[in-house]
Amino acid sequence: MNQTLSAARPHPEPASPAPRTVRVRHADLLGFTSAVFAARGLAPERAHEAARALCYGDLTGLNSHGLVNLTRLYLPLFDEGRVDPHAEPRTVADRGAAVLIDADRALGLWVAGVAMDAAAERAAEYGIGVAAVRGATHLGCAGHHALRAVTRGMIGLVASNCGGQRIARPPGGAVTMLGTNPLSVAAPAGDHPPFVLDMSTTAAPTGRIRQAARAGRPVPEGLLRDDEGVSVTDPAAFDAGRAHLMWLGGEAGQYKGFGLGIAVEVLAALVPGAGLGAHPDALVGDGGPGGRDDDIGFFVAAVAPGALREGAEADANVLFGTLLACPPVDRAKPVRYPGWHEHRRAEEHMSTGVPLDVTVYAELAEVAADAGLAVPDVLAER
Repeated sequence: MNQTLSAARPHPEPASPAPRTVRVRHADLLGFTSAVFAARGLAPERAHEAARALCYGDLTGLNSHGLVNLTRLYLPLFDEGRVDPHAEPRTVADRGAAVLIDADRALGLWVAGVAMDAAAERAAEYGIGVAAVRGATHLGCAGHHALRAVTRGMIGLVASNCGGQRIARPPGGAVTMLGTNPLSVAAPAGDHPPFVLDMSTTAAPTGRIRQAARAGRPVPEGLLRDDEGVSVTDPAAFDAGRAHLMWLGGEAGQYKGFGLGIAVEVLAALVPGAGLGAHPDALVGDGGPGGRDDDIGFFVAAVAPGALREGAEADANVLFGTLLACPPVDRAKPVRYPGWHEHRRAEEHMSTGVPLDVTVYAELAEVAADAGLAVPDVLAER
């Protein structure tokens, strides 16, 4: 009897797994983020440019540098008074092909674009243009700003130090001296997606380490190590002070990454007169991470090959086309160059919606509620 009843009883439907990501229209994300920045005092056009820079991370799949940082990095800058939403960057020196700009605590997400536009305008006349910026704040994905030059058929270079923030130690050193010091170069690639190199000079940016910590997953060996030089794979150890970032190149090539980090500090801090990471203040204290990422410096350059010679565009098409045609070791993994995947992801996300982690979307909903805004609609869940 019991067996009969048991067999006849319907089995409960298995619970559907909770969605991990949602998709949102890029235009809706852009409008929402612009409104959030405008509510903090940014002029509408500046809020729009800042939103474009921040949403670029999620659009291209570089979500460790996207909207996850809205509540963790950018809004706190406003709340703490470290950003002046009404700042008017001023030209300190103008030498024709080169200009020095004091950002006066402007939001780096939009002022970096101003700097690149200034460099590109000079490159159109001189073949090369340089804008050095001091007194800025975090610029987001450096590649987004380097790509502004590409839209004009130019090569863009962006180097940014981290102001007075100190995260990484010199090889063999016991004290943190420099930040992650990102560097980006972007170039037209003819008929192919633009080349965009966008990297920290440390083995990983802090955003990627913290993203792994939030997800509860380990990081590969070679990114973090402890005070005894032992590799650490627990990303939570970084913010807990039990591990520090290694330089690009790992143990064997760390002097290359360290050298690149210094090169960025020279270009982005010494040239404009921005805050230095390697400052005597670093020698006071326990040697751990310290300082604040205020008074950040940028070195922004645009190069116009077409102003110097004919044929550069055709040569770029050959260069990047040949790289893509390189026979792969594994047919399932064709050869690609930096920027190719990001370009394709952006095309896909423009069509199908930008994927956001559900926790990030929930944070946007909280921001929307606080600001009296509507959170962007969800197109799909997964």
